[in-house]
Amino acid sequence: MNTPSIITFLTEHADKKTVSFHMPGHKGSAVYRRFGYDDFLQKMMDCDITEIPGADNLFQTEGILKAAQEKYAELYGVQRSYLLINGTSCGVIAAVMASVPKGRKLVMARNSHKAIFNSLVLADIQPVYAYPEIISEYGISGGITADEIERCLAENPEAEAVILPSPNYYGICSDIRAIAEVVHRRGKVLIVDQAHGAHLKFFRNAGFTDMPESAEEQGADIVVNSIHKTLASFTQSAVLNLNSDWVDHYVLEDKLQMLESTSPSYLLMGSLDINAAILNEHQTTLMTEWHESLMHFYQEAPAVKGLKVIGSPLDADANISMDITKINLDMSAVGIDGARLEELLMERGIFAELTTGPILMCMTGIGNTLSDSKRLIEALKDISACCSVAAAASPAKTAVTAVLKEKLRLFPVPQDKERVPLLAGAGRICASSIIPYPPGIPFICPGEQLTEEVIQYIKKLRDAGEKVIGINDLGEITVERQLR
Repeated sequence: MNTPSIITFLTEHADKKTVSFHMPGHKGSAVYRRFGYDDFLQKMMDCDITEIPGADNLFQTEGILKAAQEKYAELYGVQRSYLLINGTSCGVIAAVMASVPKGRKLVMARNSHKAIFNSLVLADIQPVYAYPEIISEYGISGGITADEIERCLAENPEAEAVILPSPNYYGICSDIRAIAEVVHRRGKVLIVDQAHGAHLKFFRNAGFTDMPESAEEQGADIVVNSIHKTLASFTQSAVLNLNSDWVDHYVLEDKLQMLESTSPSYLLMGSLDINAAILNEHQTTLMTEWHESLMHFYQEAPAVKGLKVIGSPLDADANISMDITKINLDMSAVGIDGARLEELLMERGIFAELTTGPILMCMTGIGNTLSDSKRLIEALKDISACCSVAAAASPAKTAVTAVLKEKLRLFPVPQDKERVPLLAGAGRICASSIIPYPPGIPFICPGEQLTEEVIQYIKKLRDAGEKVIGINDLGEITVERQLR
C-alpha cells in the first residue's frame, strides 16, 4: 500500500510518544480514554456524518446541538454560546461584522490576530490601532491599557466597537474589567479574542486566584474561545460567547452562518460536546492536577542554570497579569536563543509552541501531566549542563524591540493595489498584512507605511528561514498602487 505522506508523518510522529507543549490542549487521546470515550475514538470514522434526521442543524439549533450550546452557556455563565467549526478566526470576524457597520471604524489592538485584520477587508472597516505596552527586554507585546482604549475612543468617537486579545500569545492579560468600563461608558461594544484563555474561567472556579479572571467575568460583550488550544476538543473547534444585550443575537447568528462551513463537522462538534461533559463532571480535579504540574515546573525552574522564566507566579517582582499556563523560557544568559532551545528540546522529544528572539513559549493544556513538567525540567537541566555557550546579544531581539516601539504612519486601507519586490517597499503603503507565523500577529498592517528598518527586519526573518505570510514566491509584497 502506498501510504499518503501526510498520514505517514502523522502516524510516525504519534509513534514517537513525544511531549507536547503546543496546541491542541488535549495532547492526545489519553484524556478521552481516561474519562470513558474510547468508544467514540474507536468509531470516529463512522461518526463522521451530515445533517441526518436527529442530528440537528448548526444554523438553526433545536436538538442535540442546541443542548451542547446550552452546556457552554452554563459553563461560562453567559447568555448564549455558539459552537464554531471554523475556529476562533471565524468567531472574531463574525463578532466584528455584527458590531461594526460597513465602512465604519473599529478600535483594535495592534497586536491582534490576522483574522481580525481580515475582517477589515471583508467588511470595509477602517482600523483605529490601540497599541499594547512593550516588554522591551524581550521585544514582545504586553497588555492593552484602559487609558490607551480611552485615548482611541476620545480621538475616534464614531468608532463602533473595540476588540483586543487577552491573554495574548505569551499569556499576558489586559485589565478587561477596566477596559469594559471605558467602552461601555461611551456606548460601544467590547469584543475579546480569548483564543488563548478558554481555560481561565475554570481555574478560577477551582479556586486558583493566581490566574486572571476570564473576559466573560470581567464584562466583555462578546468573547471567543479556542477550546482546542488549551482544553479537550479537536483542532479548529471553538465557542463564541454572547455576554450582553449590546449586540443583537439575530445579527450575530446571521454573520456566523455566512462565515461557517455549510458542511459542519460532527467530529469537531462532538469533541466540543465531550469537552463540555468532561468539564461539567471533572473540572475541579483536572484544574487542580494541571495547576500542580505547573507549580512543579515553576518551583524547580530556579535550579536550571541560566534559565529565566517570564511571569513566574513565584517571582515576587513580577508586575504582569499572567496566564501561567504559558511557560515562557529564556536561556539567552547562557547563549541559547529561542530557536536553538527549541531544537535542543526536540532532540529530547519535547515540542514547544513558539519562538520569539530569546524566548521559547511552551503552551500547556488540559492534557499535560506532572510527568510532562518533570520531563521538561530534566531536559532543561541537561541542556544547561551540556549545551551552554558564551552569551551574546541577540540581533533579532534588538531589531524586533526597535520595530515594535515604532508607531508607523497610518493611512486609509488601500483599495487599488500592486505587487512590488520587498526591498523596493520602503515608503509605500501596505495593502496586505505581512505576518510572521506563528504567532499570526501582523508585523505590518494594511494602511501602515513601510520603513527601511521594517523592510530589513522582514528580510532577516526570511533569510533565517522563518515563515512570513504576505510575501509571494517571487519575494513580492502588496502595496498601494502609485500613479504613473
